[in-house]
Amino acid sequence: MTLDRRQATRLLLAGSAMGTTGVSFSGFAFAKEDLHRSHGGTLVGELNYPADFKRFDYANPDAPKGGTVRIAAIGTFDSFNPFIVKGNAATGVGRIYDTLMTPALDASSTEYGLLAEWIEHPSDYSSVSFKIRDDARWHDGKPVTPKDVVFTFNMLIEKAIPGYRLYYANVENAEDAGDNIVRFTFDQKNNRELPHIMGQLVVMPEHYWKDRDFSKSSLDKPLGSGPYRIGDFEAGRHVEYERVEDYWGQDLPVNVGMNNFGKLRYEYYKAPNAAFEAFKAGKLDHRSENSSINWATRYDFPAANRGDVIKKEIETDGPKVSQTFVFNTRLEKFSDIRVREALALMFDFEWTNKAIFYGQYARPTSYFQGTADLMSSGLPEGRELEILEQFRDELPAHIFEKPFEMPVSDGSGRGDRRVLRRAKGLLKEAGWTVKDGKLVNGEGKPFEVEFLYASPQQERVVAPYLKNLDRLGIVTKLRLIDSAQYTQRFQAHDFDMVIGRVGNSSSPGNEQRGFWGSEAADAEGSRNTPGVKDPVVDALIEGLIFAKDREDLAAHSRALDRVLLWGHYGILELYTPTERVAWWHKKITKPDPTPSHNVGFPDVWWSAETET
Repeated sequence: MTLDRRQATRLLLAGSAMGTTGVSFSGFAFAKEDLHRSHGGTLVGELNYPADFKRFDYANPDAPKGGTVRIAAIGTFDSFNPFIVKGNAATGVGRIYDTLMTPALDASSTEYGLLAEWIEHPSDYSSVSFKIRDDARWHDGKPVTPKDVVFTFNMLIEKAIPGYRLYYANVENAEDAGDNIVRFTFDQKNNRELPHIMGQLVVMPEHYWKDRDFSKSSLDKPLGSGPYRIGDFEAGRHVEYERVEDYWGQDLPVNVGMNNFGKLRYEYYKAPNAAFEAFKAGKLDHRSENSSINWATRYDFPAANRGDVIKKEIETDGPKVSQTFVFNTRLEKFSDIRVREALALMFDFEWTNKAIFYGQYARPTSYFQGTADLMSSGLPEGRELEILEQFRDELPAHIFEKPFEMPVSDGSGRGDRRVLRRAKGLLKEAGWTVKDGKLVNGEGKPFEVEFLYASPQQERVVAPYLKNLDRLGIVTKLRLIDSAQYTQRFQAHDFDMVIGRVGNSSSPGNEQRGFWGSEAADAEGSRNTPGVKDPVVDALIEGLIFAKDREDLAAHSRALDRVLLWGHYGILELYTPTERVAWWHKKITKPDPTPSHNVGFPDVWWSAETET
């Protein structure tokens, strides 16, 4: 239940009137009150499924229920509250909760009603209403009500991770509107993403939480309404989620063929390598592989050779997640853009991909990788140029004069002299010189970089880059810490450089405030990892959010992308075009094909041991 799963921007509702008097036009339902009501919403194109759909195409209605799937989790846990800064929440705990709407796995930025029977908003998007299904129930049998929704919303903005306050910043009021309807009123109009955002709200029970302190981490089992409940667990060792046999929503179209496993058991390991060895030994049933060396060299073990373990690269549509090296620009040494550019030049992707990653990755060129019309390229032109012209005085001239290009090395691994000269020149311009082999500023203070990481596997990725920084006279240090300490320091922005991840939807919007907005820069636990504080970036985000159509949204996205790239807030390192998965096929089965935008594990997979 992290915010980085909650991404989108324009809400274009489609479908039938669902009981509202009106006429249809271009997929919309127009009521006499100028209200638009539907069973779902999408930010791109139109809904794939009509109001009377029976199930998602990718879900197998005949999938057997039952069995246990064993999955790896890394680190430890000491809390079942994933919404607050304190504690380390157990992996998978979000599965005990339902949301108002639920995403489709075969489309981008598309939701259908889960707790909500329908969604409704006026044409100016100044509010949104959701009708809570009459049969929605908590696990204790009590009904889910609009009061629960209002209580949850207020609790999240008052006591949860600061990012929630930013994400819901434009919600002026949440109210029980009667007839089992909850309404959110916004402080602005024509923000088409806001109804979609509220559909993503995780709902919690007021009668459970009203006498408990939500701000404190706890291992008490919270009450939910979702398809699973917390079962057996041992803090830091394992946690099981048991399928709720009388789950209120199991026959809804959005749930047919879903949530098939009887138990989801997460086994905790201190390090990824230990988890991999457990998978090889048959102690785990599924593995999503994020290590190129493992994928290339370590699947030559008996079970894989026998065919008991299937190894497969699965192509998915839509935006890609990119790995990055992130600078903490809150620190003085990273405040100069020339310094950041110099350090970015020293990452040798060509050699790294060949020597370390076995050629399995591609180099991202955009913060919106995978969505062509959102990615900047060449020189700004057309509508994008018009947008950027408004900020010409605040932007460096080269944004208008030359394309942004990723540095390309000779791939030798011996250090490209052209790149090295350029980096040294930028550092000199920024006031740094080399004395006695060390890069120092005007006061003689050496330039030091500590790279913080929590997984031993990351050392092989980071160490060659730091070796290149050594050539500049920079004093470098790799610091490995445990996952709990890493989480604390990361949330407190207590680092020089870290490995980050950048992922966007195909219709970006309000979440960009949390990614890059000035207000989020210093908020503990925020997703603005580099600490970007730029009025131009803030203005471009607002323009993107209030874009009048897809063309305008895409132009603002390209402008934002271009400004971020030239800002050198991090190093876009790599991404993989496919999802790499392995599983014991006598234990679990995947649908064929998998959903187009997601491999769908464990949502639409099932236990092979329950097949007949």
